[in-house]
Amino acid sequence: MRKGLELARAYYEQYGRPMLEKEFPDVLDRIAAGLCGHGSECFGYDDAVSRDHDFEPGFCLWLTDEDERAFGFRLFRAYRRLPQEFEGIRLENKSLFGSDFKGVHTIRQFYSFYIGEHLPQTNEEWLQIPDFYLAEATNGEVFTDPLGEFTRTRQALLERPEDVRLKKLGSCVFYMAQLGQYNYARCLKHGEKAAAASALADFCRNAAQACFLLNHAYAPYYKWLFRAMRELPVMGQWEPVLAEMLAMPCDEKANVQKIEELCAALAQELRKQELVKVQGDYLEPYAYAIGENIYDSALRNSPVML
Repeated sequence: MRKGLELARAYYEQYGRPMLEKEFPDVLDRIAAGLCGHGSECFGYDDAVSRDHDFEPGFCLWLTDEDERAFGFRLFRAYRRLPQEFEGIRLENKSLFGSDFKGVHTIRQFYSFYIGEHLPQTNEEWLQIPDFYLAEATNGEVFTDPLGEFTRTRQALLERPEDVRLKKLGSCVFYMAQLGQYNYARCLKHGEKAAAASALADFCRNAAQACFLLNHAYAPYYKWLFRAMRELPVMGQWEPVLAEMLAMPCDEKANVQKIEELCAALAQELRKQELVKVQGDYLEPYAYAIGENIYDSALRNSPVML
């Protein structure tokens, strides 16, 4: 069974590219094609379960605003004439929240969903964009982009300012200390199991996001956060530990030990990457030490928690 990205490329090669070469030879050098954006298939995480809705053969075609006005409607109609079934697959069920992201769109339309109307220019603008939006804006595969406009924006989004990465990393590390090392066990001692489970879940989420930041990568949204973490070269091996804790949220003895082991490993990695010189395993001092590396004084002196 092909993955969605493989299916999209095969469908493009068999039907999309010939259509473009035949019907749009004079503007072929202005059309970008690929599959990026929302959905498990764009991350390469789709499986048999993914095919119960919103799964269909197809790909994306991206144009500048000027080209969309010039020949976008003709391209839209040509795309719609492509076969609706490919390798036995056709759209069977569409969810209420399904998106029509495949087909013809402008480059501006694609990116504006994630970042607004222009590339982030300041640290503050970068901080306003959730990492899972940046993950979706830069995932998948670009099959062809002769004009280079789509890829230029994509590459710009992959180059997040280091100050912003450090600010987000410090925030995650601070929450790991507060939620996991300090409050989780205290909640259980108070008999507040729901609060403990909530603290543990947020600890695990911040731990996973911190690992992405240590890898200079964007964390996808919660549904694929832990699946994607397993692929990280740095700290990715800790994902099964997070999964074990989340499966038994009130096992205080086992989880406290795992929390401390994970925090010790993360502290060691922070020192290895020369982001801190702090010693010990309690992470709160590490959060402030990470912030000392931030050059932007306003960002450096703002609250550690985002």
